[in-house]
Formats: sequence, C-alpha cells, structure tokens
Amino acid sequence: MPVIKSAIERMKTNEIARKRNASEKNRMRTAVKAFEKASAEGASDLDALYRDAVAAIDHSKSKGLIKTNSASRKKSHLANMMNKLS
Repeated sequence: MPVIKSAIERMKTNEIARKRNASEKNRMRTAVKAFEKASAEGASDLDALYRDAVAAIDHSKSKGLIKTNSASRKKSHLANMMNKLS
C-alpha cells in the first residue's frame, strides 16, 4: 500500500480507469457477439447490429483499449460475415 499522497491518489484513479476500460471492452465484445449470433441464426436486424458492433469497435479503438490493426481486423471479419449473408 502506498504511503505518499500522490501515489494513493494515483492508485484510486487507476482503479476507476480500470473499471471504465473493462466496462467499455465488455460492451464492445457483447456487441460483436450479438452480431455473430444473429448472423448465425439469420436474424432480420443484422444491419443495425452490424452498425452497433462497428461503432463499439471504433469507440474502443479511439479510447486506446484496442490497437488500430486489431480494430481493423475485427471490422473486416464482421464485414465479411455481413457480405456472405447478403
């Protein structure tokens, strides 16, 4: 446990950021999985789910939670799935 005041404050800040980052990453993963599940089942609202998943990926990338190449790869995977179905 830190003794210095600035280290204590930084520890609190890091914990808040960790929770926020975990929540955002979870939201992204949930959106991607929802699209993948719907595409496997042949749901009718694929376009909206695709847009939500891509938006979640872009938001995670802009916040620095995932790297640019990882985001591009995920979006490409989703686009390929979408193109095969349409």
